Amino acid sequence: MDGPPCHVHIAPMTPDLATLLIATWTFVLAHFLLSSLPVRKALIARIGTGGHRGLYAITAIVTLTWMLMSFGDARLNNAYLWDAPAFATMIPVAVMPITAILFVCAVTSRNPTAVGGERLLDDPSPVGGITTITRHPMMVAFALWAAAHIPANGDAASLILFGGILILSIGGMVHIDYRRASYGGEWGPMALTTSIIPFAAALQGRTKIDWAGIGLWRPAVGIILYVGLIYAHPWIAGVAIIPR
Repeated sequence: MDGPPCHVHIAPMTPDLATLLIATWTFVLAHFLLSSLPVRKALIARIGTGGHRGLYAITAIVTLTWMLMSFGDARLNNAYLWDAPAFATMIPVAVMPITAILFVCAVTSRNPTAVGGERLLDDPSPVGGITTITRHPMMVAFALWAAAHIPANGDAASLILFGGILILSIGGMVHIDYRRASYGGEWGPMALTTSIIPFAAALQGRTKIDWAGIGLWRPAVGIILYVGLIYAHPWIAGVAIIPR
């Protein structure tokens, strides 16, 4: 008796997919390379902190642009790896409000793990607001965004793009913690009272959630951003979330 049909497909490695793969890995590896302790120290010694940050920003913009353009080309002749079930398309819809709120909190809050935030480790109270939920709100936001979009798509180009961003986000959190640990005792209080996984430190009794520090306006702006992304999704990704 024949079994159920297989819905997993093997996608050929087309030139466009190969270019996307190279662009994505360049984007990911450039971040790790330029932020690694040996390279970072060597570059700062030569061009200063500002020069290093400028080089990092330019490299990130160039490689991100290359990756997104390659993604657009690869999707023109895309190959599907699996048939995404209907419920999978609802995963991003459910996850993105959390992602949007974390993103807004990340860009509007002081955080010792953010770029240039190491100076905050000298603060008597470095932990507050969103860092009482996770010390990496930006990275967690991107990790959730990428992870939620992988099952909802099923095509090779999306797997490469979102998979690369997911690897960068998770690896970036570990890498940032490693670099911050090089500051010695200054990192100790931050590491002990916060967590990478949201709410883990609070559930373990190592901190209390600072709801007042987060405020009401940040979640509100996050929801507005989420709604905006839903309506802009056809122009951003070519796929409408709300049927017209």
